[in-house]
Amino acid sequence: MEKQRKPDRRVGVGRRQFLRSLGAGAGVAVATGGPLATDAHADTESNDEKRKSRYRETEEVKTFYRVNRYPS
Repeated sequence: MEKQRKPDRRVGVGRRQFLRSLGAGAGVAVATGGPLATDAHADTESNDEKRKSRYRETEEVKTFYRVNRYPS
């Protein structure tokens, strides 16, 4: 007489249960998390500061151009 095998009981969370709990957790996080964006603030730069050049050809920039073969 042969012994009947019992089905394997896996320990842990199955894929479907994991996805259900992930979805429920995301819903709770959104509900209790509050606003995701902060309030916008006015720009503090003057018009002259906005127009000035911000590009500086430093040694790092020159090295980048040289290594990547950009003409300088």
